[in-house]
Amino acid sequence: MANRREEERERLRQARQEREKKHAGSERRRLMIGYAAAGVIGLAVIVGIVVVIVSAASKNDSGEAHIVQSTGSTNGVQPEKRAGTEPPPPKVTNLQKAAKEANCDLRRRLPDEGHNHIPPTSPTPEYGTNPPTSGNHVEPPYQQADGAYSEMPQELDIVHSLEHGRMEIQYSPKLAESAQLELIGLYDTMYGATLLFPNENMPYEVAATTWRNLIGCNEYKGSITLDAIRDFGKATWGVEGREPVTGFPFTGPTPAEPTIG
Repeated sequence: MANRREEERERLRQARQEREKKHAGSERRRLMIGYAAAGVIGLAVIVGIVVVIVSAASKNDSGEAHIVQSTGSTNGVQPEKRAGTEPPPPKVTNLQKAAKEANCDLRRRLPDEGHNHIPPTSPTPEYGTNPPTSGNHVEPPYQQADGAYSEMPQELDIVHSLEHGRMEIQYSPKLAESAQLELIGLYDTMYGATLLFPNENMPYEVAATTWRNLIGCNEYKGSITLDAIRDFGKATWGVEGREPVTGFPFTGPTPAEPTIG
């Protein structure tokens, strides 16, 4: 009798151990599944954070410099990476009226100060206008390529670009950030054969130049200043340049049919 009881206890003990072993295994599997699920969720959260950061960076750094290397050289000048503000539709389409309302100095058909090519290491000539509108300039292929830049190129380089019929929009680096973004936005609508860059040397807040033409605005007055630049482009873009106007690979405006604004 005693032996049977001992055998029964042993059987029960072994059965209990087997149940405990199975239960422990089930708990381990459940924990592993839980850890895996938590890992997936954590990874998704991290990926989501990265996407948000990248998206924010892209939003804040999504400007299009539109640099066209085939039209010259960047000469090591850094491109403009900020996204511009979309400009309002044009209202004043008469150049003289827009220039007057915007308090801009409009100078047309200025004297040709020279057009010889000189080496890129040459001293900068003393140009008769500020910003320059003509004069001796760097030899090919160092003319400044079409595009938007965050730094001012050398005057030797941008004068040659003018001779190729380019328009150059320039602004004081001290101009308010919001105004700079509006100018970038305007440039984005007219970037074919156009350059945009800050100019710390000129006496104007905003200016635009073509070969032998200048509009210089003493202050930035928002939409009317943008209108004055548009109108200046329509009147002078590609008209006075002495060399072939090339490099219009985009659907933007051309000198033969300017569609700025």
